[in-house]
Amino acid sequence: MAELIQGEKVYDAVIVGSGAGGGMAAYVLTKAGAKCLILEAGDWFDTAKDSTMFVWPYEAPHRGAPTPQKPNGYFDPGYGGWELPGEPYTNAPGSRWVWWRSRVLGGRTNHWGRISLRMGPYDFKPYSRDGKGFDWPIRYEDLAPYYDKTEEWIGVYGTAEGLENAPDGKFLPPPRPRCRELFIQRTCRKLGIPCIPARRSILTVPLHGRPHCHYCGQCGRGCAVSANFSSPTVLIPPALATGKLEIRCNAMAREVLTGKDGLATGVSYIDKKTGRELQVRGRIVVLAASCCETARLLLNSKSPLYPDGLANSTGLVGKYLMDTVGADGSVGYFPIMENMPPHDEDGTGGLHLYMPWWNYQKQLRGEMPFTRGYHIEFGGGFDMPGVGMFSGSQRILGGGYGIELKSGVRKIYGAFMGFSCRGEMIPNDYSYCEIDKDRIDEWGTPVLKFHFKWGEDEIQMAKHARETFREIIETAGGEVLTNFGPENNWGISPGGAIIHEVGAARMGADRSTSVLNPYCQAWDCKNLFITDGAPFVSNANKNPTLTILALAWRTSEYAADQVRKGNI
Repeated sequence: MAELIQGEKVYDAVIVGSGAGGGMAAYVLTKAGAKCLILEAGDWFDTAKDSTMFVWPYEAPHRGAPTPQKPNGYFDPGYGGWELPGEPYTNAPGSRWVWWRSRVLGGRTNHWGRISLRMGPYDFKPYSRDGKGFDWPIRYEDLAPYYDKTEEWIGVYGTAEGLENAPDGKFLPPPRPRCRELFIQRTCRKLGIPCIPARRSILTVPLHGRPHCHYCGQCGRGCAVSANFSSPTVLIPPALATGKLEIRCNAMAREVLTGKDGLATGVSYIDKKTGRELQVRGRIVVLAASCCETARLLLNSKSPLYPDGLANSTGLVGKYLMDTVGADGSVGYFPIMENMPPHDEDGTGGLHLYMPWWNYQKQLRGEMPFTRGYHIEFGGGFDMPGVGMFSGSQRILGGGYGIELKSGVRKIYGAFMGFSCRGEMIPNDYSYCEIDKDRIDEWGTPVLKFHFKWGEDEIQMAKHARETFREIIETAGGEVLTNFGPENNWGISPGGAIIHEVGAARMGADRSTSVLNPYCQAWDCKNLFITDGAPFVSNANKNPTLTILALAWRTSEYAADQVRKGNI
């Protein structure tokens, strides 16, 4: 039996999760005057004090290698990974889904690549264009003002290009491309592939009291000066400054509580430090625990009114789970870049250029073997240790020892580049998560079982991407060192591997075919809102975080307005 602490206050909003969706909900709701509580399953993380951005690898234990306590390496902020002790999940026979969980204040906003792409008009109405998947109940025009506000607040660099279905935004100046990036950009021009400045939430000029990036290149360690976007640096501090936000870390949400009227009354959670199960009360509940964790919470929130789980009268919670199509690991070696003189390749931590999808019209004419599209990310050069530095390097070096070996390594260092695709997955009936009736976690809560299958469109997309990588490398005078073929479905990533899972509680205009209304409010429970990736109806070839942030802002404004009007 969960324990309700005597004298516990009733919050205006209880928010589960502190990442992109939870942090934005806290920011908007506290600014609207609401008293909020965030429940975070991980530890506290203060980037100013806890970041390791200036530590050299040789200064870290085991040179920063992964350990059981830090499965993603010493430098990774907080704690997270594919397998967490005490938190199992399962796969149905024949399925493979890998589930990455973050257990730290700010969630995945501490770890992500900060690629911030707007979904375009086609992406919100994909079924209307090609008859596959589903249309969103909103249009690009409905979300565009919230993209604007989000970009203006968090800071996103980029350039206005006027490209089809790649909307321009409120951009900061982009950093200059590196030498190797300009080399690939020149090759892409020959092939008719757009290669433009990336769009990333890293400051190139000061903004709202935050300094611009100093180009240390360690964005993945948590930025100690708040020059890049994360929830603990950009969303949570101003929410705390209102005096209306409390945060409880190491609080593993277990169930959304409901009353006899069917409304949410609060959340039951496990205090991971003590093992006690506690309850908190809220006038509204906002779930932003990450797509699959939110689905798990809903499915485990059973009561006489909700025997199949909260907000699940349609049976759609957990259904139509999607990830981004990934085709990583294609590496090229470029002799023209041998013996490059040492030079400054500093910049933001990651790519300065990328290639948005460019074949929309060919698809409409039926000239492509798959539907939807992908974008290309690439990197390498003098990065430490350098993408593909040891992929085939022994053959290129041709042996050697001592001075000869060192000379050979200096010759080839910086001449490798790797290419990856990030593509759209079309939702299908075979990809979903459900409660595993035979497994529980260490706190006795039932865990998720995953079912997953890539469709033929996604496999053909990976094939096309691999062929495009080869064409780029060879046109640039390079040699393909690693690539993938039909024997392994063109090296398409396992489901979940790109960590872009969305869609397990989709929004819709019809309550009989969706879990949430167009404002991410549960049809079955009007004071329950979801602000993570679960409401997504499709998963465009754009990384989802910017859209999660914009949707969360829109949803939180709507929730505050509904409370003011007395509708909740």
